Amino acid sequence: MYGHPEDLCKNDIFASEAGLPPFSWLAGSCCNFFWDVSMLEQPCQWESEAVVCASVKSVTQEMLLEIAHGQASPCNLTFGQYACAQSAWLQDLKDDFLISLYSCLSPKPVDAMDPAYSILFFSKYDANKLVAALTTFSQQFSHVPLSQEWSMIFTNGLWEKMLQVPDIDSPPVLFQWVHEGLQPFLVKPTVFACLRAKNVLCRTFQKIVTALNGIYSNLPVEEQRNLYNGIKYYLIQDGSKQKCYSAAIPGLNSTAWFENYLGSFMEHATVGDLQLFADESTLQQFARDPVNIQMVSNLTLLRATAVYYTLLLTSGPSFPLSSLPDRFVCYLSPSAVSNLSRDEALSLAQRISKNCPTNLTHTGANKERAHSSSLTTEELQVASTLVRKFERFPPAILRALGQAAVGLSVSQIENSISGKDLEASLPALSEVHGWNAEQSSSIINKLLSSGYQIPDGQSLAKLGSLVAGLNSSLLQSLPPKVILEAIKLPEFAQRMVTLPSALKMAFVEKISSTVGHPTDLVKYIPDALASYIPKSLLVFGEEKPNIQDLNQKTWTREQAAMFFSDVIKTEPDFSRLSQSVLQGFTCAAANEMETESFQQLAKVMKQKNVSLGEDELRCLVKMVTLHGIPKDLDNYPKDLLLFLSPSDYATTGSCWQYFANVGKANLDVLQRESSQRKQLRLEALACLKIPGTQINEENAEVLGRLVCDLGGEYITSSGGILLKQLSQCESFLPDQEEAIRSVVRSGNTTFGPPSMWSASTLNELSGLIPVFDHSILQKIPKNVLTLWLKNFAYDSSLSREQLASIVEELLPSRHKRAAGCPSDKTITQEVLEDDLMPIYYTPEELHACLKNVSLVNHLSQILSYPFSVQQLAVLKRNLDETYPDGYPESLLPKLGPLAPFLTSEDISKWKISSADTLAALLRDQPSDREAAAMIKRYVTLGNRLNATALNAIGTKYVCLLNATELNAIDSNSLKIASLDPSACSQLTKDILYQKAKRALSDQHNSRAYYALIKPYLGGAPGVDLGALSKDHVNMDIETFMKLRRDSLLSLTPTEVKSLLGMNLKALTTVQNKSPIREWVQKQKQSDLDKLGVGLFGGTQEGYINFVTPKFQTPSSAPLGAVAMVFHLPALLLSFLMVLVLS
Repeated sequence: MYGHPEDLCKNDIFASEAGLPPFSWLAGSCCNFFWDVSMLEQPCQWESEAVVCASVKSVTQEMLLEIAHGQASPCNLTFGQYACAQSAWLQDLKDDFLISLYSCLSPKPVDAMDPAYSILFFSKYDANKLVAALTTFSQQFSHVPLSQEWSMIFTNGLWEKMLQVPDIDSPPVLFQWVHEGLQPFLVKPTVFACLRAKNVLCRTFQKIVTALNGIYSNLPVEEQRNLYNGIKYYLIQDGSKQKCYSAAIPGLNSTAWFENYLGSFMEHATVGDLQLFADESTLQQFARDPVNIQMVSNLTLLRATAVYYTLLLTSGPSFPLSSLPDRFVCYLSPSAVSNLSRDEALSLAQRISKNCPTNLTHTGANKERAHSSSLTTEELQVASTLVRKFERFPPAILRALGQAAVGLSVSQIENSISGKDLEASLPALSEVHGWNAEQSSSIINKLLSSGYQIPDGQSLAKLGSLVAGLNSSLLQSLPPKVILEAIKLPEFAQRMVTLPSALKMAFVEKISSTVGHPTDLVKYIPDALASYIPKSLLVFGEEKPNIQDLNQKTWTREQAAMFFSDVIKTEPDFSRLSQSVLQGFTCAAANEMETESFQQLAKVMKQKNVSLGEDELRCLVKMVTLHGIPKDLDNYPKDLLLFLSPSDYATTGSCWQYFANVGKANLDVLQRESSQRKQLRLEALACLKIPGTQINEENAEVLGRLVCDLGGEYITSSGGILLKQLSQCESFLPDQEEAIRSVVRSGNTTFGPPSMWSASTLNELSGLIPVFDHSILQKIPKNVLTLWLKNFAYDSSLSREQLASIVEELLPSRHKRAAGCPSDKTITQEVLEDDLMPIYYTPEELHACLKNVSLVNHLSQILSYPFSVQQLAVLKRNLDETYPDGYPESLLPKLGPLAPFLTSEDISKWKISSADTLAALLRDQPSDREAAAMIKRYVTLGNRLNATALNAIGTKYVCLLNATELNAIDSNSLKIASLDPSACSQLTKDILYQKAKRALSDQHNSRAYYALIKPYLGGAPGVDLGALSKDHVNMDIETFMKLRRDSLLSLTPTEVKSLLGMNLKALTTVQNKSPIREWVQKQKQSDLDKLGVGLFGGTQEGYINFVTPKFQTPSSAPLGAVAMVFHLPALLLSFLMVLVLS
């Protein structure tokens, strides 16, 4: 076995005797397939094939022909025997032979001779035949991780062969080899260890990068990233900075280093990567090299990398912003623009408007900010800095500022700009992206108060990005034709994306009130609003849906389920259906399809990467395997494998391939602690032959998401190998968390001890930050935590609360009582716009410095910052001091993270006059206590529980409503609102069922009725369920179990069979659970037998059910009594009655 990857590339025994190939600057001889003149001076053993094959048992052509024709196993011969066979004989092997060869070799340990065998074997393959064989191999293993050791062995020979191919320096030929042939082998960056083992020099490596750069644009992104990781591996493998650069060595002193050694692959470089390549002063030289600037100007760098590169350019005093390429003005820091004159500021603002795309989005779970602004802190600060150069804002200045106008404060909008000037500047202001809620509503209110009218669609559309400043009541007051005119304008329709949810729902309500047919509604509704259309309005009935219109919109799974059956009847070519439409797959629709059509549908779902729920997947498995397990399971959705076993997959591939696919499936479809998920983990460990609790890197890669289910003992035993994959897991059990902390504390990982981490390291492990305790966080250098917060936190998946744990580490552990605000900590506009504001102030300093500072115009922005609990309490105290008689209604939607500090007394002072305000308050998911107080206050003030309010209350809070509030709900509101009261009290379910039944009365005879009424069926009486059974609705067992107890017990076996349909067999899995157990006991066993699913426990013939009620306490009793059932023979019962009467 080899200690280092590069050992697998050493070929001291064998070297090709061929002459120099056309690609001579890459390939060569003398033990090295990457050639350099200086290598010829090195001593080298030239050994013949005879020496390599001296100890190998010879084979005959007949033996190879038998293998080629499938008459003998390819595993009968060793790698050496294949390598030492005659070249002509190898040409008889089929294109899939490499798959078989790899499958034979990969379970075995690597031998010292295998690198030599690899070169000899592939040197004998015809180049065209080898490309065909590699293409077949790639199709099989493109998404399956290869053994690292055998991947290196194969790569050793394949690179050698590739570089001897005529015209390999031609981009099309090189692309064919890299993309179609070598792709599975290049997934691991360690294959580039071969370059180190071959002593490849920097100038040779530069030519390799140049060649690969020539095919970069034709490669898929994943392959680009894999090659970049290999390039990075070569450049940093010896641990020294400034690899391939030395100002004192000719040939290595070029500062065009990025162009020479990264090329277009720099698009995948992180800030941490750049800092590994060279120190900051050297990086600054590289950044300012004209060749590099020209190259990078045409690339799309990662956002953080682009910001860092721009900082390298502008941080020195000698670099004028006028010389900054246009691409980089989008990534400037506030310090770079602080000393500009007014004219320079206007000039830069115009460059920003012209060159920075308006659709920039920054992903991440800083969810509180995402809905209001897509701009980063730096972008907002740069805009504010430019705006502060001016005191007045006439239309000419506002137009010239363009996108930089987003830096206007609410105070400037209200006090420094007249309404008429705003209206005159509307064409420019309506194009600005990133307005927050305060800014847009302030501008809209000022426009309206100065006389701006919205008589038609054009005047509404003119508001552009400012439309988010409208409120629902104003929107409801507009004539429907105004809305319809506006949404037909493409640019305005695109603006809908940034609207708050309540406003989106208001738009949908307004549009649907005037558009009568589902086909027209789907046609006219903008995509950004489509997911807000109530399910009840997507019932096509006798109408034929327009497939093209449906495909162009984004739907929820529940919406798509409403029209899925109609769609597959209308469109026979399922490949023409969008992913969004296909996710509406239902069992009911599948039941009506022919087997062949169904299998075609399932395969299209795989191609379109459709995500389904557990019930849909179970149904899909039933239908796909109805006539036996298909032999091409890889053509079906990966998630199906969660409900099959390795033995089911045997005709498709090995158990190893099965679990490699399961590792990429959506494991969260199965409940975390379910027996099925536990069984998958146990079978995976057995398949990979992991005897103990130590997982190596290869097995971790195969396990994929199953790593998230490994117990703490596996995490501890495996050291740091699992950390990177664990950081992708959504949650952990207590023993896993403790194991992760133990491994990290030890410092015995590839990441090193926390005290040595960089911001990039922390970013790689950001998913584990919630698991880190104080003992870990305190060891991470404070400057690293600060840098991570500044550069990476915005795009992280962590919540504001989780980020606050880092802020607490950066604050002094002992807080001194602040006598006043320190002179260097005055809260300015710049501070309020800085999302690192929490780390600048202890709670005491924050309280002292907030005096005389108005938070009202910045509240929603600063509450998105990761303040600690103590700091949030200070902000709440500041608001209480400012508004002792209760907060104004305009402030309520902005409270967000302050919800835990609110008291019933606070809420009782509020004026909640609109459903919009209630929706904004509940959007932040307050506790049940706070939410109940908010809803009560809303209703007490005389407001109606209309559709907007009910959607705001949602399933999460609907159970908090009392009988009076429930009875006040207008039934028609339930046609639009989306609620699921199945977890509520029986009284709540009973009331809401009757209201939903009335609301959906016009759908009673449609196939969609069941899908619409389903959430409310927990309150349905038995007679209604009996009527529903006639529609053969294929009710799932979970819904059946939640039916009203007395209603369920009243159903006959025939009605149950009709209700459950294809889910009838699932009854056997719950027959020992209440209330199914009691229902079974009530039935005649002969009637249960007729169901044909194996239910037992019913009444035998000749017996009578004797039922006594078993009463419970009022708080826990469901509607109706619980029956205790005794079975007594009829004759005995008659005798007892006669005895009693006598």
